[in-house]
Amino acid sequence: MQNRTSASLIQTVVRASACAMMLFGNFAIVAPIHAQEGAAPAGEAAAPTKVEHTLADRFHEGGWVMYPITACSVALIWLTVDLWMRTGLKKMAPVGQVTQVQDLFRAGDYVGAYQFSKNNSSPFCDISRVALSFVGDGEEAVETALFTELNKVNSTITTRINYLSVIGVCTPMIGLTGTVTGMMSAFATLGTSGVGDPSKLSGAIGEVLIATASGLFIAVPAFMFFYFLRNRLQSSMSGLQDVVSALFRKMPYSHLKDAHVGEEEFFAAIPNWVAGGETAVAAA
Repeated sequence: MQNRTSASLIQTVVRASACAMMLFGNFAIVAPIHAQEGAAPAGEAAAPTKVEHTLADRFHEGGWVMYPITACSVALIWLTVDLWMRTGLKKMAPVGQVTQVQDLFRAGDYVGAYQFSKNNSSPFCDISRVALSFVGDGEEAVETALFTELNKVNSTITTRINYLSVIGVCTPMIGLTGTVTGMMSAFATLGTSGVGDPSKLSGAIGEVLIATASGLFIAVPAFMFFYFLRNRLQSSMSGLQDVVSALFRKMPYSHLKDAHVGEEEFFAAIPNWVAGGETAVAAA
């Protein structure tokens, strides 16, 4: 009887111990979970927040090269707008001016056409004025004057368009200069502070990337507008040549021989020795 009681007591103790171990184990497992869940908001709060950079911040991060790149961007916008207006056919040969000169040509009023062209400013009027001043010298002189003035107009506008190409070439070089100076600063920071201060190193590397990107950001549209405006100019010059050439087609040069339509002053004269010789012969 005593043995049975002892065995029963031992079984009860073992069961109680097992239950205690199970409860302790569950608590040990659940407690870290609750601790982690409770610590998660604290970890989230300690996480670094994302910093938004404004355009002004990017400008200052780019370093000194951002100033010449900004000047190039302003020049790019100004040249693009100005050349867009200059290279249009309606700007080169305004419809009202073309119609007025055509009416004066139909009436045979070449002096009036010259005066109208002189008082109005446009490539069409400039070319017409110069060509009219040569009508007394014949068809060949007029055609030479026409093509000379056309080439002058084309050369003037092409020179301005070429500035876009200059901007497209120079801005990446300016950005590359900023890249070199930024890398020099990065290596200098790495040599003095080592990798223990990553903020200084990242600032120098940021200057490198922003300078390079800014130069390319200006260069790409500069080249695009360069080719676009050059093609636009060629098309407009072809149209301008057709309009001006149509005015002088079937021109009655025989009736205009030695006529002085314009107001240009002629400086060439008979050689003084010829005039002196004629005077001497007349006196004799």
